[in-house]
Amino acid sequence: MNASLAASKNPRLGILLMVLTVAIFAIQDGFSRSLAEAYNTPMVVMIRYWVFASFVIFMATRRPEGFRAAVSSKQLPAHFLRGVLLVVEICFMMLAYTMIGLIETHAIFAICPLMVVALSGPILGERMSWQRWAAVAAGLLGMLVILRPGAGVFSWASLLPFGAALLFALYSVLSRLTTRSEPTFPSLFWPAVLGAVLMTFVGMPSLEPVSPQYILPLALYCGMSILSHWLLLKTYEQIQAAQVQPYAYLQIVFASVIGMLFFGEVLALPIVIGAGIIVMAGLFALSQERRT
Repeated sequence: MNASLAASKNPRLGILLMVLTVAIFAIQDGFSRSLAEAYNTPMVVMIRYWVFASFVIFMATRRPEGFRAAVSSKQLPAHFLRGVLLVVEICFMMLAYTMIGLIETHAIFAICPLMVVALSGPILGERMSWQRWAAVAAGLLGMLVILRPGAGVFSWASLLPFGAALLFALYSVLSRLTTRSEPTFPSLFWPAVLGAVLMTFVGMPSLEPVSPQYILPLALYCGMSILSHWLLLKTYEQIQAAQVQPYAYLQIVFASVIGMLFFGEVLALPIVIGAGIIVMAGLFALSQERRT
C-alpha cells in the first residue's frame, strides 16, 4: 500500500468527502452568481464574511486548548495579508461569474495549482525541476487556448479569474509558510476575522435591503460557505491533501453543469480543450510533487 495512503485514516471516506466538498463549492458558486447579479458584490461578500467569521469564532470557543491559545499567532501581519488576498480573490471571482459565466471562470481558475507550483520555488525555497516548469508552461498554453487572444472573442473580464488564481496561489503559498511554525487553526481563524472587518468597511456603504425572495438564497449561500469549509477540514482529517487533490478538479465539471442548466451557458470546444490541458498539467505537476 502507498505509504501516504496508509498514513491516512480512511482514504475512501476522504475521497467521498472531497467530491462532496467540491460539489458544494460549485453550488455555492451558482448562488454567488445569482446574488451578485441581483445585488452588489461587496455587500454579498461582506455578509458571507460575517457568517464565516462567526463560524470560526464559534470553532475557537470549542477548541480543547482554549480560545486564546487556539488563536494565538506570532504571524499576524502574514495572516492580515492572506486575509486581504482572499477577500480580493473572492470579489474577483464573483465579478467574473456575472461577466463571463461559471464555465469560463472555472476553466481559467484551474491554473491556480500550477501557480502554486511556480511560486513555491522563490517563496518557499522548494526545488523546481524542469518537469515542474514544463507543467506550468503547459498550463499557460491551456489558458491561451481558452482565452484565444487575437481571435476576436477575448474579453478583458477573462483576466479576472486569472488574477483571482494568482491571488489565491499567493494565499496558499503563504498558508504553507505560516503553518511551518505554528498550528493550522490560526491560519483559518485570522483571515476570516480580519477579512470580515475589512469587508465591513468596504461593503457597508453598499448595503441595501434584501428582497424577501432573496433571503433564502442568501441564507443558503452563507450556510454553504460554512459547510464547504467544514467538509474540507473533515476531508483532511481522513486523507492527506496531496492524495485527494486530483478530485478537486471535479469542481470544473460541477460548475459547468450548473452553468448550463441554470444560467444557459455554453460549453465551447476551446474551453474544453484548454481546461483539459490545464488539468492534465496540474495532475502531472502533482505527480512530480509526490515523487519529490
